[in-house]
Amino acid sequence: MEAAQESANDQSKSSAGDKYETSRSMGQLDRNMHARQYEQARQERTILERLESLPEQATYERVSVGSLVKTSAGYFFIAVSAGAIQVAGQTILAVSAASPIGQALMGNQVKGTFLFKGKKQTIQEIQ
Repeated sequence: MEAAQESANDQSKSSAGDKYETSRSMGQLDRNMHARQYEQARQERTILERLESLPEQATYERVSVGSLVKTSAGYFFIAVSAGAIQVAGQTILAVSAASPIGQALMGNQVKGTFLFKGKKQTIQEIQ
């Protein structure tokens, strides 16, 4: 972010004023993009830090952040969007509670159903 801001600030005005303004605007856009990425990473880190404080043998009656959910469509870990993770030979999809699949799962109980890829799926276990 700092490098993008410095780049925007360091643009010297030349006879082509439009070029100066364009370079400055592009530097500011880069800085804003990095600021958004930083904030998203900060929020995800906060979520993960909260999960560290949960008891190891936590039990869940309903799907919530921190749940490992076994469904007829596979395993889902509700935390941050990290994609597919291999654990003990099993593929687990780490998803955000705000993602479409996360929203479909949140609040459901064992034997509850939800739609995934247009198909009705069942929650088999929540850990």
